[in-house]
Amino acid sequence: MTTVARLILGGVLIAAGALKIGNPSDSVVAVKAYQLLPESIAEMVGYILPILEIVVGVLLVVGLLTRVAAVIAALLMFAFVFGIAWAWAHGLRIDCGCFGGGGQLETGQEPAYLLDILRDFGLVLLGAWTARFPPGRFALDGALGLAGAEDTGEEEEFEDEQSAAHQV
Repeated sequence: MTTVARLILGGVLIAAGALKIGNPSDSVVAVKAYQLLPESIAEMVGYILPILEIVVGVLLVVGLLTRVAAVIAALLMFAFVFGIAWAWAHGLRIDCGCFGGGGQLETGQEPAYLLDILRDFGLVLLGAWTARFPPGRFALDGALGLAGAEDTGEEEEFEDEQSAAHQV
């Protein structure tokens, strides 16, 4: 289950970052549209965010520093949930900019705040799950010895083999 959770979360982050990294000025516009941060900080966040999303996403997909990456991803997703809820509560009519674009919506376009919040909160839960449970057999953490036997599932597999041997 953790492998699936980290692959979904990592894949979403990679896709989101990849769609923004080619046009960082759009990412800056999206961050500024939330009106949450001072102008200079919003600009810096807009430029850094796509890189952070890609790096954390790749770490999750390959299972390297999995728990740290999962905590960062969960906090990032929670920040997105907060930002979208903030925009909604303050009557802003913006595109979340989650997958590129962002900024003020055109006349006639309606924000999809509830769907964005539900999606991102689901991703918060995947991040929490991944941080809480072992990274799984297909994680580099286990292959590189960065996770103990209890974190790779090897200890449980060994106990199962021992139990089966005693029954024979």
